[in-house]
Amino acid sequence: MTEQRRGRRGRVAASAPQRQVDYRNLRSPFPTMNAISEDRVEALHEAALTILEETGIKVLHDEARTFYEKGGARVSDDMVFIGRDMIEAALATAPRSITVKGGAPHRDITLELGRIVFQPGAGCPHATDLDRGRRPGTLRDFRELVQLTQSFDVLHMVPPLVEAQDVAMNLRHLAMTEIQLTQSDKVPFLYSRGTPQVMDGFEMIRDFRGLTDAEFRAQPWCYTIINTNSPRTIDLPMAQGLIDFARNGQPSIVTPFTLMGAMAPVTVAGAITLSHAEALAAITLTQLVNPGAPVCYGTFTSNVDMKSGAPAFGTPEHFSASLVAGQLARKIGLPWRCAGGSAANIADAQAANESQFALWGCLLAGATITIHSAGWIEGGLSISYEKMITDLEVLQMVAELCAGTPATEGDIALDAIRDVAPMGHFFGAQHTMDRYQTQFYEPLVGDWSNFGTWTERGGIDASTRATGIWKRKLAEFQPPATDSDRLSALEQFVARRTAEGGANPES
Repeated sequence: MTEQRRGRRGRVAASAPQRQVDYRNLRSPFPTMNAISEDRVEALHEAALTILEETGIKVLHDEARTFYEKGGARVSDDMVFIGRDMIEAALATAPRSITVKGGAPHRDITLELGRIVFQPGAGCPHATDLDRGRRPGTLRDFRELVQLTQSFDVLHMVPPLVEAQDVAMNLRHLAMTEIQLTQSDKVPFLYSRGTPQVMDGFEMIRDFRGLTDAEFRAQPWCYTIINTNSPRTIDLPMAQGLIDFARNGQPSIVTPFTLMGAMAPVTVAGAITLSHAEALAAITLTQLVNPGAPVCYGTFTSNVDMKSGAPAFGTPEHFSASLVAGQLARKIGLPWRCAGGSAANIADAQAANESQFALWGCLLAGATITIHSAGWIEGGLSISYEKMITDLEVLQMVAELCAGTPATEGDIALDAIRDVAPMGHFFGAQHTMDRYQTQFYEPLVGDWSNFGTWTERGGIDASTRATGIWKRKLAEFQPPATDSDRLSALEQFVARRTAEGGANPES
């Protein structure tokens, strides 16, 4: 039972009908918003093609350069020059719709334009909450955050929420994958940190899901994130990740990390042009390896504070960059990932404002996946337990909007309007009594009582309420049911690979 399924403000009797809103399959009700004209979109796309064809991209991986060269690219040392025809051919074979399987059928997700998929904050070196403070991320933090992700239907995929820094890098992938598989049945994430680590992850997922090699390769069961090394570089682990995932039929989310004025030009148009070029180069590699391999277009573009160099998020430039990226994503037709987030240092009003502004940029840009949509602060240096809950409040409101606004004859309420006298009220009207139990969304952390009632109850603010919610969720958490034989086999695999020394990253 997720938080949104109760009636408003706890007034629903046990026998009352329960709200049945499907947060697992969201389609966007929002019209996409353009930041620039269509001719300027075409100009950005043409500029990106010119960059790849004439200026080139550095590729630090021998086999990747071989794939490019066999596909018709010109290779000079570690620089690769990719022609327009190669890009067009890759975009023609890359699938427009990708169904990724979860651990249960109701956890399957479809990635395509028009869908909405949310992920919480990811890739953070630190975790923070009001009780334990800010700290380097641990495996316990990762486990708890996976459990919270599992607990809310509006979060659809498990990302690398926080780095488990108390586990050595050669073993971390084993521990984090085991937690994802045992504590959640949502789509899991694997790092691209070298083929041995990736293959460990594939084997763990394959066996835990009860698949053959052919069944695993025939359909996506996990995903990775590929960050090009901006500007204009695909480094060793990222190139290897693109190859490994494409060969095995698993999706890569290609996401250049282009901060305006730092790793990219200081203008929105320049930064997105660079990002687009890098994404096209990486997408092309996946199709050269395995035509038809699932791949997502991605962008993560914002600006920096030019006085300090610190990343900034939830800014007008961040919002505009998302809109332009959405226009390019629609041009090439691929499912795509955008990013929310906040650069605030704590879960305060600044953090809420930045996250909401960034979120609406993604929604109005038509993003398929929005990462960093809950809990992400400090420009990604920390994930906040309290902010994860308060951000989920907003995501669930968005999910409610996706359900649409009923406007049947009964909803128009003509008879109720006739029955209630002028200056009367609708509290006791039959129309109200028939519907109030299932009509309204109840907020997670909001309080709609008046100031006097609120202070009488202790005046608990949103962050304090959020602390109580995440603690209760963890205390009540029940992992999804698992096959005992598969669980035992998973534990034995992790123990064996640990005894063998695991796998060093990038090896």
